[in-house]
Amino acid sequence: MRITALYAALGALLIVVLAVRVMLQRRTARVGIHDGGDHQLAKRIRAHANAVEYLPIALLLMLLLEANQTQPPVLHAIGIALIAGRILHAWGLSRTSAVSFGRAAGIALTLLAIVASAALLLWQYLLF
Repeated sequence: MRITALYAALGALLIVVLAVRVMLQRRTARVGIHDGGDHQLAKRIRAHANAVEYLPIALLLMLLLEANQTQPPVLHAIGIALIAGRILHAWGLSRTSAVSFGRAAGIALTLLAIVASAALLLWQYLLF
C-alpha cells in the first residue's frame, strides 16, 4: 500500500494548501461563513471542495488496485494523473471561474484516473 500512501499524502498536502488559501482569503475579505459575495473567496472554496470531492474515491480505487497487486508503473501513472489533475484544476480555477485550460485539463486527468482505475478493477474481477 506504499504507492497509494504516497499519492494520498500528496493529495492531503494539496487539500491543506487549498484550505489555507481559503482561510487567508476569508481573513482578507472578513467573511466568516459562505463566500460573502467575494468572488475570489468563492473560487478558492470551490477549488478546495472540488479536491475534497474527487480525491477520496480516486484514492480508494487506487488502494483496491494496489491490494489486487496491480503493477507499480500502472499505479504511479494513475497517481500522477490524479495529483496533476487536481493541481491543474485548482490552478485553473484560481485564475478564472470561466472555462480554462487548467480546469479542463485538470478534470480530464482526474476523470481519466478514476475511469481507468474503475475499468482495471472490473477487468481484474472478470479475469480472476
